[in-house]
Amino acid sequence: MQSDLFVTHSDAETCHLGAAFGRTLQGGAVVAFFGDLGAGKTTFIQGLVEGSSSIDIREVSSPTFNLLNVYQGERTIYHFDLYRLPQPQEFFSAGFDEYFTAGGICCIEWAEKIEAHLPADTLTVTLSHIGEQSRKIIISKKCP
Repeated sequence: MQSDLFVTHSDAETCHLGAAFGRTLQGGAVVAFFGDLGAGKTTFIQGLVEGSSSIDIREVSSPTFNLLNVYQGERTIYHFDLYRLPQPQEFFSAGFDEYFTAGGICCIEWAEKIEAHLPADTLTVTLSHIGEQSRKIIISKKCP
């Protein structure tokens, strides 16, 4: 597995890193996000959406209560937040796994809830606090 380590010192830097990463993504990418509550997952995704689809970051919010937000821009982004997902099978019974092959970019917060079922080529972004405003961000690619 290839990994890249980054350190950001503000929400703006985290968002900027997300935008740079978003510009590298192709349609069909699945990106799994890991990290504690408040680690910066949504902030990173705001940048990712802006970088990959030219959508204003103010239009991007975590879909905590409805599990999925869809952003239509230069590319379609499917933004999942599985924090409130009671059981992994509910993700699949709702047909959400079909978005993995829908041609857009899937961003999955709290991906550990379905980790065993993610596609083999899923990219992972792990965020953790290393200070009040600083975050360690590891971006990895699993090889099929």
